[in-house]
Amino acid sequence: MFAGRRIGLFRILVLIVVLAGSALLLHRLEYIDHEMVTDSIRQFGYKNAEDKIKMPAGVRNTQDGLKIEYVEVADRQGTPQEIAHINFQRWKNVQQKKIHEPKDFNIEKIRPPADPATYDRELASIVSLVRNREMHALESSMREFEEKFNSKFLYPYTFLNEQPFSQKFKEKMRSLTKAEVNFVHIPNEVWRKPFDIDTLKEKEGIQSLLDDGVGYSDMESYHNMCRFYSGAFYKLPELQKYRYYMRMEPDVKFFTDINYDIFKYLSGTGKVYGFTVALYDSPQSVRTLFPETIKFLNEGNNSEYLHPRGAFQFTTESRQHPEIHKITGGYSTCHFWSNFEIADMDFFRGEAYSKYFEYLDSTGKFYYERWGDAPVHSLGLSLFADKLKIHWFQDIGYFHFPYYNCPNNEQTKGCNNGQFDEFNDLANQNCMGTWLHFETGVKDVY
Repeated sequence: MFAGRRIGLFRILVLIVVLAGSALLLHRLEYIDHEMVTDSIRQFGYKNAEDKIKMPAGVRNTQDGLKIEYVEVADRQGTPQEIAHINFQRWKNVQQKKIHEPKDFNIEKIRPPADPATYDRELASIVSLVRNREMHALESSMREFEEKFNSKFLYPYTFLNEQPFSQKFKEKMRSLTKAEVNFVHIPNEVWRKPFDIDTLKEKEGIQSLLDDGVGYSDMESYHNMCRFYSGAFYKLPELQKYRYYMRMEPDVKFFTDINYDIFKYLSGTGKVYGFTVALYDSPQSVRTLFPETIKFLNEGNNSEYLHPRGAFQFTTESRQHPEIHKITGGYSTCHFWSNFEIADMDFFRGEAYSKYFEYLDSTGKFYYERWGDAPVHSLGLSLFADKLKIHWFQDIGYFHFPYYNCPNNEQTKGCNNGQFDEFNDLANQNCMGTWLHFETGVKDVY
């Protein structure tokens, strides 16, 4: 009799534990079943279009349609200031750890060749959108990049300009490298503002941005640049022969001697995007970007493009800056700072991102607001890519005013490990703690 009671009590205890565990799991990873019925989803590694997947935290089906929202995680409690401190310390602790190179690929296979002139390179190019007047600032960036990386591999450069390049500019760039150099004049129909933009609506939008103190909001060329980098550069005929690109800006610094092929690393691991810095954006510049994104996902079968392992928490986290959510309709504005990005252009050329950009472009809000290429790229990646295929190049030291990525490794010289910004007072603009907490597999990489 007592044995029977003990067994009954044991079963009750087991049931309690199971129910408690299930409640905690559902709190942390709520999901909905979602049918995959389009061929475009197959590229993410599923065997057939009839498989059911479980959507990660943040995706909901409601009476009003699909929603993407932040789901609270129990182990992050505190005021916004406390959360900002926790996030910054998480990033700093990782940044101060002694590292070397990525460990998720055989780096020895992609070391610098004995003769870079005969090297079998990836289909990749270093891309820079630059004007003639920025020649000296770009020269500084190129000299550092050639010394730290490209003199060892000789990847070609592609310089883009909406105006013809001067002969002086061309000669200077050619003098800085032994690699192939190409100069592209961007066609007017690709660069300029679309003819159907409502000029009155644009003027009102610009004034609202100016009233909110949003930088570059009255510069049409800046709006053009954001739209161009968001959805046009990778379509240029001169870039069609390439799959991968690295973006280079004038007046940036590279602190790390890079002794492996970063393009072959992306190719070998199947990763689609690499970055060094993640930041919050000006919420006033992207007031309706996230609501428009939700509208896109609710059109037709577009929600089927969502990747089951998307970086939803990164884009919707609300604890560090809750005031941003009120302005943006639920978007954290966390984004990969795109002045340094190494990426697979086939991701952007793919059906999901292409349809997404076309929808965003149809709203005219690259001009009525000031949507940047960084938040557009970041939202597209967070929604449609496997977050484990988005790579933080922790080992590459980099600076673009005023932000740093300064790793603790022997190959990096000239920056202060653990420093985030030039002024040491912008820690609450750092999104890396959120990325590390929710989305990354960094512990398996370095």
